[in-house]
Amino acid sequence: MTTVRHTWFMVGRQVRNLMREPIWIEITLVQPMIWLLLYGQLFSRVPSLRAGAGSYVEFLAPGVVVMNAFFGATWSGMAMIDDLNRKWVERFLATPASRLALVLSQVVRSGLTAMVQALVILVVGLALGVRVHGGAAGWVVVLLAAALIATVFGGISQGIALLVRREATMIGVANFIGLPLMFLSSILISNRQMPDWMETLSHFNPVNWATDTARFAIVSGGHWDTIAMNLMLLVGATAVTASFATWTFQAYQRSL
Repeated sequence: MTTVRHTWFMVGRQVRNLMREPIWIEITLVQPMIWLLLYGQLFSRVPSLRAGAGSYVEFLAPGVVVMNAFFGATWSGMAMIDDLNRKWVERFLATPASRLALVLSQVVRSGLTAMVQALVILVVGLALGVRVHGGAAGWVVVLLAAALIATVFGGISQGIALLVRREATMIGVANFIGLPLMFLSSILISNRQMPDWMETLSHFNPVNWATDTARFAIVSGGHWDTIAMNLMLLVGATAVTASFATWTFQAYQRSL
């Protein structure tokens, strides 16, 4: 219970820091709006890209939700590097604060941020004609998919940040991880339209698990067995990456 309480305290601290610079909230929401409004309209007259959706915007919306969540999470390690540079982590280590909470709070914060952003994107999508055919359960599934993919990559990002401890290196690694995984997923086009080798690799891509889950909830409102399986895979991946982040934090402590 102490770890849970301390984790939520740390999440609150990070949220307060974010609210002091609200420009970052606006910036993180501008890009997905551009994807929906511009990219969605650019390919609106290409029916083959819709993959059964009523419009390409409806097909794209779940992909944008997931893309925003996992790209944001890959950059979440920058907050840890900032805390390291400002010696905040060392100060917390001198207190009775749970060591596990120092890492888990960053991962949890990534998930919560992704859920809020996903909700905003879906509301904007509704104004553009997107319909969540899965109903209330579909909305919940999309928010869960966004939160879980964010926690998966939040754990990876925190672990990398604790290993490299340099902003320039973190930026390079985040780009190296993010772009290939985006193109090896169904964010922009359906799996069936990919080359065979890319479609095969996409089956092992957590980003694709989250995208398919959100798309089933929005476009078809079905495939609940697949949705449940993908969500469980994402939970398992979160456990793995959170363990990785915890291990790197322990390595950091030993280096002090």
